[in-house]
Amino acid sequence: MLHSLPRTSLFALLLLSYVVAPSLAEEVKVPKKENFHLFLLIGQSNMAGRGKVTPDDQIENPKVLMFNKEGQWGPAVDPMHFDKPKMVGVGLGRTFGLEVSKANPEVTIGLIPCAVGGSPIASWNPGARDKATNTHPYDDAMKRAKAALQAGELKGILWHQGESDSGKGKSEIYQQKLTELIARVRKELDAEDVPFIIGQLGQFEENPWNDAKRQVDQAHQAIAKSDSNSAFVSSEGLTHKGDKVHFNAESYREFGRRYAKAYMDLQSKSGDQ
Repeated sequence: MLHSLPRTSLFALLLLSYVVAPSLAEEVKVPKKENFHLFLLIGQSNMAGRGKVTPDDQIENPKVLMFNKEGQWGPAVDPMHFDKPKMVGVGLGRTFGLEVSKANPEVTIGLIPCAVGGSPIASWNPGARDKATNTHPYDDAMKRAKAALQAGELKGILWHQGESDSGKGKSEIYQQKLTELIARVRKELDAEDVPFIIGQLGQFEENPWNDAKRQVDQAHQAIAKSDSNSAFVSSEGLTHKGDKVHFNAESYREFGRRYAKAYMDLQSKSGDQ
């Protein structure tokens, strides 16, 4: 039948199948809204993930989904983020989702990846642009989160950021900036009590902390202590992948398990299962 079509029509049909079919194949059926628990993943490269991807990292689990770049729900497989396609890899998000799913088998977990490598906290202000990626981290994240929330309920926000603010003139105001960001995100997403999980910066012997990085760490810990709906996740014992900046794949997976435990501990304290 295809041979009977004019050459231009045949070309158009083939092009349409190439463009449309892959995106349709990625779509999955999502559960009822109350059974679809969503988590927003924001920050810079150590949230996006830079670990080496293995076949195991791409095994699909129908109970753990991700909101992809095209704004569709699909299986949560690494790499999840798309901030810097040539660099992105294994992160902490997928393991976090798998761990929370194991503890809550009656629901489906939905991950919303929005991290941007190299982004300072200033670029997480409304209207701010990240020059390196030519994106608007905060605005883009809010747009994606609101689209994803049409299908589910926001249950947590995962944050890992601070390396780009570990310098003079930035670290001194970091606690104030992060406190404002947390309040802004919760308000905009109508989630005033949603847990906010903060991961510690990498502690690598080959790249010792300066005073500015210690100040960012103190800010992370202080916010978690002062906000009953926040938690701090230690990076103790985790290792880098050789660049002294990014965790290796196994450390990201362990970090994901620690984030999941911190989240579930908060849930246990609040009685919200």
